[in-house]
Amino acid sequence: MNRIEKSQETYKRLFGEGVPAAYATDPEFQDILSRFIFGEIFDQGTLDDKQRELITLVVLATNQTLPQLKAHTRAALNVGLTPTEIQEAIYQCAPYLGFPKTLNAISEINEVLKERNVALPLESQKRVEEDNRFDKGLGIQKEIFGDIIEKNRENAPSNQKHIQDYLSAFCFGDFYTRGGLDLKTRELLTLCILSALGGADSQVKAHVQGNINVGNNKETMITALTHCLPYMGFPRTLNALACVNEIIPEK
Repeated sequence: MNRIEKSQETYKRLFGEGVPAAYATDPEFQDILSRFIFGEIFDQGTLDDKQRELITLVVLATNQTLPQLKAHTRAALNVGLTPTEIQEAIYQCAPYLGFPKTLNAISEINEVLKERNVALPLESQKRVEEDNRFDKGLGIQKEIFGDIIEKNRENAPSNQKHIQDYLSAFCFGDFYTRGGLDLKTRELLTLCILSALGGADSQVKAHVQGNINVGNNKETMITALTHCLPYMGFPRTLNALACVNEIIPEK
């Protein structure tokens, strides 16, 4: 099967029988897009459609490309992702994008869920309480990053220790502990979010190591970042791959 046939098959699997609107005005551009994304990118590596759509959703949320986010929410449902998995992928963006951009993305996915007659709010995936969110978050931080967490906490200036506390309680306690997605998936999505942001190479490198520690190998990360390429462009993809290669050198 050539890439034209693959792109048509993949597009149909994701979006159904419809034709992209751009074919009416920019058919050559749409051909380039469809054949590259759906005829090549989707065929690289071993990620399945569900994993690819979760990655697509968080990168589109990071970029705030909201019309495309809505379209890929429909595609995510079409390939079998649950509303909870979709919601949790977007929630995972909050510590990195901030609340306003995450709320924009939540609004888009909720419109699609309502179209599909999904009752909102969804079942709670909260797994912490006020008295344990810090401890549980710190525990997950150590599981992902190891002993460096205690060193970071010890070395933080006294007027910035609250930031380390927020990392543990908010980023990892409020989000990484949630149900709906496993730890390997959350950590892979975080790598893609940070890569799409740009200018976060230190955090990308840390999360490359974090991905290794939770069981995502180099090939999985390369495939995930390759999947991000059409949505975030070559510069950020190449920067992220450089971070991967620095932490896990080629033999």
